[in-house]
Amino acid sequence: MAKIKLSKNELKRQKEALQRFTRFLPTLQLKKKQLQFEITKIDRYIDDTRRKIESLNKQLEPWIAVFAEKFKLENLIGVKEMATDVGSIAGVDIPVLKDVKFTEKEYDFFLAPVWVDRGIEVCRDMIRLLIELRIFEEQHSILEEEMRITTQRVNLFEKIKIPEAKENIRVIRIYLGDLQTVEVVRGKIAKAKISRKSALL
Repeated sequence: MAKIKLSKNELKRQKEALQRFTRFLPTLQLKKKQLQFEITKIDRYIDDTRRKIESLNKQLEPWIAVFAEKFKLENLIGVKEMATDVGSIAGVDIPVLKDVKFTEKEYDFFLAPVWVDRGIEVCRDMIRLLIELRIFEEQHSILEEEMRITTQRVNLFEKIKIPEAKENIRVIRIYLGDLQTVEVVRGKIAKAKISRKSALL
């Protein structure tokens, strides 16, 4: 604990600091709860998206032999644009996926295998899911870091700053109380001396 001045000004300063800490702590605690709630929600989105990807992969298993044909499906589809926006959770900016636009090249229906339409559709779904997963993981990472910082601040206020300010106030009050007692005693001694001198005269 840092050395403090044992004065009325320091007492006032410590009281103001304590007021500030106790006023700010509930805001931090609320932010921590909001972040916990949102992180849990994003965890569910991540799990859900991973399940969808897994399900799509299982749907593709019967098609694997067909996809092995010498036909370049990746030449027919690509990501044209990935539109993101900035959202805010508990005052923290996070990326939000708005839309994914694809480029699709035309192909000869007579030369292409029959599965191409379905293949393009599945690829589009898989790409969208993988992009969604990446965005959710990015949101999770940002909120986890903010949660770490907020938790540190809550702990700093709860375990260090508030108890420290209370202890400083207690120490200064005791010191000022003792000082006042000494002054009262001195005053009484001085008064008694004056009374004795007056009696001798």
